[in-house]
Amino acid sequence: MEIMFFRIALIAYFVSTAGFIISLFVGRVKVAKISMWIFSLAFVLHTTYIVMRWIGTAFIPSANIYSSLSFVAWVVSGAYLAFQTKTKTRVLGAFVSPTVLVMLITASAGLMGGASLPPALHGPWVSIHVVFLLTGGALFVLACLTGAMYLLQDNLIKKKKVGGISGLLPSLQDLDRINHICIIWGFPLLTFGIIAGSVWARIVWGTSWHWDPKQICTAVSWVIYAVLIHQRLIIGWKGRKAAFLSIIGFAGFLFASLGVNIFFVTIHNF
Repeated sequence: MEIMFFRIALIAYFVSTAGFIISLFVGRVKVAKISMWIFSLAFVLHTTYIVMRWIGTAFIPSANIYSSLSFVAWVVSGAYLAFQTKTKTRVLGAFVSPTVLVMLITASAGLMGGASLPPALHGPWVSIHVVFLLTGGALFVLACLTGAMYLLQDNLIKKKKVGGISGLLPSLQDLDRINHICIIWGFPLLTFGIIAGSVWARIVWGTSWHWDPKQICTAVSWVIYAVLIHQRLIIGWKGRKAAFLSIIGFAGFLFASLGVNIFFVTIHNF
């Protein structure tokens, strides 16, 4: 039953993506408004799917890469909609909606079956570890997207192309603010997720650190975000530098999350 809500949500995300992209080409804010409402409907349907699946199967997002992608897409969607109540960043959906759509199309390949978890993945520390890491990662996705849009808007303004697409894009101030908030909230979530994973690893394997490639790459991405926060709060970095580093930080986090399993042998191969 719950898969029906996922499929309808996927269709709604597709329609909203098409609408957001069209709004950029035709230069119509009204099209973006309609697309945002369709995106909101998709989020509600997606939420219904996640709640029903959680209740029906007691799954956690780490069950497989597909459920993890679905969860991250859901958090990204919710965070984007939350920012709509405070800032005029509706057209950010032209970046957010396609990203969510791609994640859900990928997730749809493996959501039909149930999740079979190895014994090591049972326990509250695992759930805390995964939920915190994925929620932090979702905020980093949004920070990366706002950073990319900031660089695009800044480039258009510097070239004095203030009409057309530039006129529809959010202000640099709003984009920088969202980028900052996402990093500020995502970093402690990443930190708590790493701590929870360390506790779980000590319980299961007797030690918190294995020099595992995924642990090392995650630590590197943590350092990148720590440097970014330090530079913003202490040195006063804003704008292009912060936007660029948020993109670099997410690239590191993405490699730690997905790339490591492709190129290295890791104990996190589940």
